[in-house]
Amino acid sequence: MSATVVESLRRHARERGADLAYWTPARTWSFAQLNEASNRIAQGLASLGVGAGDRVACLTKFTADCVALVIGANKIGAVCMPVNWRLAPPEIDYIVDNGKAKLMMADAAFPYGKIQTFKTEEFPSWYGKFDAKDPGHQPSLDDTALQLYSSGTTGLPKGVELSHRNLKASMVDVTPLAIAYQGPPDVMLNALPTYHIAGVGVGLLTASKGGMSVLYPDFDPAKVVAAIAEHRITHSFLVPAMIQFMLQVPGADRADYSSLKCISYGASPISENVLVEAMRTFKCQFVQVYGLTETTGAVTYLPPEDHDPEGPKKDLLRSAGKPMDGVELRVADAAGRACADGEVGEVWIRTAQNMKGYWANSAATAEAFSEGWFRSGDAGYLKGGYLFLHDRIKDMILSGGENIYPAEVENVLMQHPAVADGAVIGVPDERWGESVKACVVLKAGRQAVEADIIGFMRERIAHYKCPRSVDFVDAIPRNPTGKILKRVLREPYWRGHTRRVN
Repeated sequence: MSATVVESLRRHARERGADLAYWTPARTWSFAQLNEASNRIAQGLASLGVGAGDRVACLTKFTADCVALVIGANKIGAVCMPVNWRLAPPEIDYIVDNGKAKLMMADAAFPYGKIQTFKTEEFPSWYGKFDAKDPGHQPSLDDTALQLYSSGTTGLPKGVELSHRNLKASMVDVTPLAIAYQGPPDVMLNALPTYHIAGVGVGLLTASKGGMSVLYPDFDPAKVVAAIAEHRITHSFLVPAMIQFMLQVPGADRADYSSLKCISYGASPISENVLVEAMRTFKCQFVQVYGLTETTGAVTYLPPEDHDPEGPKKDLLRSAGKPMDGVELRVADAAGRACADGEVGEVWIRTAQNMKGYWANSAATAEAFSEGWFRSGDAGYLKGGYLFLHDRIKDMILSGGENIYPAEVENVLMQHPAVADGAVIGVPDERWGESVKACVVLKAGRQAVEADIIGFMRERIAHYKCPRSVDFVDAIPRNPTGKILKRVLREPYWRGHTRRVN
């Protein structure tokens, strides 16, 4: 049986301590240094009265420091709780209070004084005072290892408890199928936020595999494009919005990508146009993944051989792929009955990666599970063993009795030659309940009017799915991982309505 993430790092520190674990703009971390830092952090936390089961918050953009805190906390049975640094202070207060955090590590750029805080530049000075001896704690597989908070785009965020078993299943056992990362000599590029399962997860993955990561605290498309050649990047996990922005970097089509082996992508829908352009530009393998924070990341993958835009597998580009080893999928109707092949329902998942539950929220945990299956809240269907996703069920548009899934409409919208970015929402309609509205960002120097967009789409999809109106906007609101904030887009149109049709 393979080791936990914590034990994997201990082993790499013993066997290959001088090898680089992380490169960052500020410094490099060898495996020995990462392990030693986590030992000192563990001893320091213990000196402050932090013990098994206690939560330690983390408000940082710096993945290496975050991982060191995760491992250090685990070495005394405590739990790191990364916090979304994009939140407003009251929202941060809610998470800190909800998790009952005893202290927080925070970047100097994030002034926060609610609880005892160590600023990032002071953090090494603080833990450097403590003994580098490993406390030797051996966590149980069912102990909580990491607590991440759901995005809260539709309400208060919930603390997702991920166990050592969950991390082992996702980061150690099967993730190579999704990320195609095998350890040395592979080099991973990671510019994802630390509070997201992909950001901290990929950081833990490479440390578990004994490979190197190049870590950036912020996503700068031009820097990321340049870093691929500079650091001979072989792998990266990117959200579709990142890929789209990288393609727009001047000279991106002429940059050196000869080291690239594979780009994995997920977390939000990707348009076929962006994917095909990315395959043509980066000239490497692509793997699509689907997963949630509650499933410790990816549970399905669409392998490179199924990325075939011109061949007989072209239709598979719209799928999220097949379940990974150890993952079972079913699609269920509102009564929990299994749907037939091709019938849309809610995606249910059964795997060792499924979270322990929502922290201090037994009602939400019970609602999220049905006889061991995690109910994802995503709408989709199975066809020939492949999962095809539509949208979050709550984002579905109900118009005149027809279910309309925005992602399907958005895929066509993004094919319009003048559209740089776009989103589709349901807005109030006295006749139909809801009608489809497209919010569009035009490409620089391009022009289009509402009739152009609607006419273009009516030639390509059923009329009832097409927008009845188009608003031209400066930007589409997204969270840091690229997911469109549909609630934010919908709010102005639904303001004053006592009942939201959706």
